Amino acid sequence: MYTGLQHLHSFLAYILLAALIFSLGFVIFKFVKKSAFTEKVRKVALIGFIASHLQLLVGLILYFISPLGISNFSGEMMGDTMARLYALEHPIMMILGIVLISVGYIKAKKPGDDISRFKTVIIFYTLGLVLILSRIPWQVWP
Repeated sequence: MYTGLQHLHSFLAYILLAALIFSLGFVIFKFVKKSAFTEKVRKVALIGFIASHLQLLVGLILYFISPLGISNFSGEMMGDTMARLYALEHPIMMILGIVLISVGYIKAKKPGDDISRFKTVIIFYTLGLVLILSRIPWQVWP
């Protein structure tokens, strides 16, 4: 089960990155064209929102059952860069990135002028994506 969740988490990471890049690219394209913030734009932003939350769910399950997750949390772990990455840095940065994506999507759903709704999605999704990209364990990522 553990290995299957690891593979699922890695596979969903590719889907999440593709969904975020697609959502962000679509919103930027519509913003540059000065289009209206339509239901279609909101649904495209929802793709990144859903993908990030699905990845978070699998990641949290994996964090609690993995020997590299919460069970590895100790003072000695702070001296080992890989152990610290898996037990502390990766989960915190991913959660912060997904919180930013969530805030951007929720704020953009509220009524308002189209320009500010576009900017909200662009800013928050970009910040979330940057945080997510900053703590992906690239050296071991398949």
